[in-house]
Amino acid sequence: MSWLFVIFPFLILLTEVNGKPPHVVFMVVDDLGWNDVGFNNPDIISPNIDSLAHDGVILNHAYVQPLCSPSRSAFMTSYYPFRLGLQHMVINNEAPVCAPLDKTFLPQVLKKNGYATHIVGKWHLGFCRWECTPTYRGFDTYYGYYNSAEDYYIKVQAQGFDFHINEKINWDAVGNYSAYQYGDAVENVVRQHDPTAPLFLYFPIQSVHEPLEVPLHYYNMYPNITNDGRRIFSGMVTAADDVVGRLVKVLKDRDMFDDTIFFFTADNGGWVPYHGNNYPLRGGKITIWEGGTRVPAFVHGKPLQKTGVRYDGLMHAVDWFPTILEAAGINYSDPHRDGISQWQSITSLSASRRSEFVYNLDNYTTPNQGHAAIRVGDFKLIVGYPGLYNDWYKPEEDWPGPPPSSDYSDLDSQMDPHTYSNWTKFRGLYNIKDDPYEHNNLYDKLPEVVEKLKARMSHYYTMMVPANYPPNDPKADPNNFDLWWQPGWC
Repeated sequence: MSWLFVIFPFLILLTEVNGKPPHVVFMVVDDLGWNDVGFNNPDIISPNIDSLAHDGVILNHAYVQPLCSPSRSAFMTSYYPFRLGLQHMVINNEAPVCAPLDKTFLPQVLKKNGYATHIVGKWHLGFCRWECTPTYRGFDTYYGYYNSAEDYYIKVQAQGFDFHINEKINWDAVGNYSAYQYGDAVENVVRQHDPTAPLFLYFPIQSVHEPLEVPLHYYNMYPNITNDGRRIFSGMVTAADDVVGRLVKVLKDRDMFDDTIFFFTADNGGWVPYHGNNYPLRGGKITIWEGGTRVPAFVHGKPLQKTGVRYDGLMHAVDWFPTILEAAGINYSDPHRDGISQWQSITSLSASRRSEFVYNLDNYTTPNQGHAAIRVGDFKLIVGYPGLYNDWYKPEEDWPGPPPSSDYSDLDSQMDPHTYSNWTKFRGLYNIKDDPYEHNNLYDKLPEVVEKLKARMSHYYTMMVPANYPPNDPKADPNNFDLWWQPGWC
């Protein structure tokens, strides 16, 4: 009988070594606020997303950067944006810059370890050189657009067409609502994939970024919402949710669903003037308040030991890279990265391995930013201008005034100089555990805590590189390229 005790552990080891790597879906919803999804707000119709969240682990304290490009660079590199020069605003359409080419991207690591890698949706990490674009940064295929935003039907931003299949322009995309096209695209990726090989699908869907556009039947699903902008926006969430339903169905049809781990997050908080909502959190997109940085997120998959729960451990955008790799069974070491794998913490619901993070450090001196914030334990320190939206906004409130330009380079000019001057002198300390909505400024009451957090902030400042935010380059003008946005001008 003793031979059983010899061979049985060997069989366990053999099973673990030969275990099939999971398929991975990493979905990013653009500008989805804390209060913009059903598992946080029952007024929103998102049954497919909610089902995955409730059958998984909802990350109750998942943080990102306050804007698109910085968060996406953190997802792809596991570096804080202030260490990449991407801490100020976003990469503009005509900016001769992209996420640093010397940093390894997440799909590059997965691809080297046998994964097929695909991206469907928004890039927004720069495209002035071909080397900056998705198929040069680890993805086998690309279906989507390069810039920050575009019309959902005609695929145009700033007089330029922006929709691509791999390195080619896709004029055939004109006319159909993009959520339908992304549903087709993710279905095609799964149908054409060999289920015996591991799949990585990065799915940064266009929804729910402005412009506010949605087919009428989604709009009609919200008759009780009286604010027209909020009603359109809510319909956009449901349209995105239907795409998730299509993805789940095709995975099940191909017997891949049970072998798939879903990672879901927004890239920043909801954009308040365009009816994204973060209530009761303070602020919104473009701010370092909780409303701009604490977002809906969850993990779903069989390795989770317990499901249907909310996990209160800290998770930051830089942590997705190592967390996904550990979930995939890949050992990857980069001592310089900022991310910490939270996979064991999430699967076992044990304490997060993260006790602090940087919301942002921005040395840029134009009126719109130059702000800094850090979290250490339960406390958050803000130094300087927090951002454009500093209040608490309820879902159906109209923004007081015209919406801002969607051109990020123009946001500086929208600041009231007097208001900005007051905020540059701002200092705030908040106990986020006791005061998650940031009502009570403790800065003058807890000087020892302030000094502790200032010291940690000073430590991170030693790692900061200057913001790489060059002026727009006229060589990028779509008029130079038959009216479409394409690489090759820097």
